[in-house]
Amino acid sequence: MHSNNPLHGITLEMIIVELYNAYGRDRLSKKLNVNCFKSNPSTTSCLKFFRKTPWARAKLEDIYLIYKEELRGKEQQ
Repeated sequence: MHSNNPLHGITLEMIIVELYNAYGRDRLSKKLNVNCFKSNPSTTSCLKFFRKTPWARAKLEDIYLIYKEELRGKEQQ
């Protein structure tokens, strides 16, 4: 039933940590201009912000899906 949702089973914390590790604070804040990546880049502050801000969470999820697609493309080469 959830097989059509590419984010099924992936927590918000997992997304934040993986993107932070992949891009770093500076590159991630350029992709998504939010203060939790700039002034207080802790996982806890980001979780709090994204849970309360649906538009930002949707954008973060889009960035994550694009990142995963790029990884798949590199693996196939």
